[in-house]
Amino acid sequence: MKIEVDSFSGNKIYPGKGKIYVRADNKKLNPRKICWTQVYRRMHKKGITEEVAKKRTRRTVKHERAIVGASWDAIKSKRNQKPEVRAAARAAAVREGKEKKKQEQAKRKAEKAKTAQAAFRGQTKFSKQQARGAQGKVAAKSR
Repeated sequence: MKIEVDSFSGNKIYPGKGKIYVRADNKKLNPRKICWTQVYRRMHKKGITEEVAKKRTRRTVKHERAIVGASWDAIKSKRNQKPEVRAAARAAAVREGKEKKKQEQAKRKAEKAKTAQAAFRGQTKFSKQQARGAQGKVAAKSR
């Protein structure tokens, strides 16, 4: 036994109990606008016995925490500093970094010059690259 559901009203149709009515102009009614249909009742919240309790939404709570390498007090103090003070500190840090880099480069240059001189003393012929400190090619030996 197959029980069908009416597409218009939403009610069950038992075998042998249903009638089909088709209008001559084939005009269809909207079940959402007719108050006795299931669709209308669902849309307008009719016949609901239980009142559904409103869901409580959890609000996010912001916590101010320290970051690795900086305590919360340090972060707070930096945030409350005047922009001029922070700009001056940043400029000093940049200047210090540049000086350090210059020293590193000067050190490397001096080291390169030493190796170039040592290589120069051992060789009779050398190229410009070798004079600048690049590794020289090994001379081919005959048997």
